[in-house]
Amino acid sequence: MAGAERAVGLAVMAKAPRVGAVKTRLCPPLRAPEAAELARCFLLDTVERVRMVAGARPIVAYTPVEAQAQFEEAAPGFALIPQRGGDLGERQLHLIEEILGLGLQAALVIGTDSPTLPRECLDEAVSLVMAPDVDVVLGPTEDGGYYLIGLRAPYAALFEDMPWSTPAVLGRTLERAQRLGLRVACLPTWFDVDTGADLERLRVELEATPGASPRHTREFLGRRIICAVPVVKPVNHEHHTPDGGGTAASRGR
Repeated sequence: MAGAERAVGLAVMAKAPRVGAVKTRLCPPLRAPEAAELARCFLLDTVERVRMVAGARPIVAYTPVEAQAQFEEAAPGFALIPQRGGDLGERQLHLIEEILGLGLQAALVIGTDSPTLPRECLDEAVSLVMAPDVDVVLGPTEDGGYYLIGLRAPYAALFEDMPWSTPAVLGRTLERAQRLGLRVACLPTWFDVDTGADLERLRVELEATPGASPRHTREFLGRRIICAVPVVKPVNHEHHTPDGGGTAASRGR
């Protein structure tokens, strides 16, 4: 299997974490700079997870093109491929074509929005995408999309005219694969962090499962919780303002 693993390109699709350009559905509860910082943490945690997948060639497919230096810093040692195309389908299809054009036998494409996805899911994807009885690997998300797709050939029909960012994506992808006669293997279903409710779920789950991973996301949430805790100054009963009143706290306000 070692040789097969080296034939797989594992690509992270990522947008530069710039304020106002990423994770906008998380505003609120986050402010735009916080959303950008969280996106950066998701990227760094995904890079760390991908780096640990034995044998697969790590790749970052980035946008915009002028952000190359930022991704070189975030993902040292990864091959960098600028994203091309209009909608998500075009960009995924072009990316798979480019990965296969590097001489690799299979392509796996993931996003950065599932920070708690176990590395074992990626290990399994590497094995499945090279299995002779599998043509398509999908990692379903709870909202009806997918967090991973893997192919050994660029089937354009899986990406064209797809209602991206809707609950219909996974179902339509499966239907199209069936019409093409492609054999599909599905990974465990996971969740993306796109909304405030998702973020709260992530916070609760990380609190309930102590550990290091995903370390950047944990550190972000830890800092934010600490900053959100109101600081109450102790009452100084001996101090009075010139007008004879005490502090706001001592006046019960």
